[in-house]
Amino acid sequence: MKILVTGTEGYLGSLLPPLLIQRGHEVIGVDTGFYKVGWLYNGTELTAKTLNKDIRHITLEDLQDVEAVVHMAELSNDPTGQLAPNITYDINHKGSVRLANLAKEAGVRRFVYMSSCSVYGVATEGDVTEESPVNPQTAYAECKTLVERDVKLLADDDFSPTFMRNATAFGASPRMRFDIVLNNLAGLAWTTKEIKMTSDGTPWRPLVHALDICKAIVCTLEAPRDIVHNQIFNVGDTANNYRVKEIAEIIADVFPGCKLSFGSQGADNRSYRVSFEKINTMLPGFKCDWNAQQGAKQLFDLFSKIDMTEEVFLSRGFTRLKQLEYLIRTQQIDQDFFWTKY
Repeated sequence: MKILVTGTEGYLGSLLPPLLIQRGHEVIGVDTGFYKVGWLYNGTELTAKTLNKDIRHITLEDLQDVEAVVHMAELSNDPTGQLAPNITYDINHKGSVRLANLAKEAGVRRFVYMSSCSVYGVATEGDVTEESPVNPQTAYAECKTLVERDVKLLADDDFSPTFMRNATAFGASPRMRFDIVLNNLAGLAWTTKEIKMTSDGTPWRPLVHALDICKAIVCTLEAPRDIVHNQIFNVGDTANNYRVKEIAEIIADVFPGCKLSFGSQGADNRSYRVSFEKINTMLPGFKCDWNAQQGAKQLFDLFSKIDMTEEVFLSRGFTRLKQLEYLIRTQQIDQDFFWTKY
């Protein structure tokens, strides 16, 4: 299968193409290159040919003979979305829907969209399912719901979209991110020997390892069409719902000599437990291989091997918001987040 993957120089995007190539698929990458500076370790043996291109500039020609699109190239996470909400909507909503329309016009048969469990926002009644009402609290999460709504309408006999609502990712990647909860706490534990929580850590968060997200994508692409056609899947495992304080305690246990303390109730009111029964019963071949303890141990071993420093942990290349603020401040990208010419 010829597959176009957007965001191949991102946290997830750097892990997915090698898995697809190993399974005999032809992969083309697309990435605008905002995060090229963030390379933590040499962890991929196979890489895809990548077009250096903003998703808003993808053309029909780029999609020629492509059989499937995996779309994950958006402005990622809530703080980044709040930095410039209008651009978030331009890229994450309008840009993604435009890409789906182009893919359909080009004859692409499958379209796998990376959504997020953040669409549930604040959920108080039990484990939310794919049928639960969405309650997005941020521009980032709202754009996910808008793309799902608009792209679902494109589904027909020739165009088959699938929507993957990923839990909060964690784990090692060459294009590392330290602005997601488990990775961030692991970095603090390694560099400062202390996790000082500003909140009481009571909110719930579902977690899923980056490689398990990639596994879900591979299973979706290779599944019979009728199983995944126009379906939403929460991606993760119900056993991997954790309170934030439990994540911190797991990290403190894995990283020797780490002190842990908690504050009072925080301002972030997002809290949700998620049911992952659907993906684990319906999607052939899918089952999570990782939990938080294994992910923490993976990061401890990695940090030991590369002798990670506090300077690396805090550098802009591994935090989406810091890197975008740098590109804006140095006028390397304009007010619409397009690269400027020198």
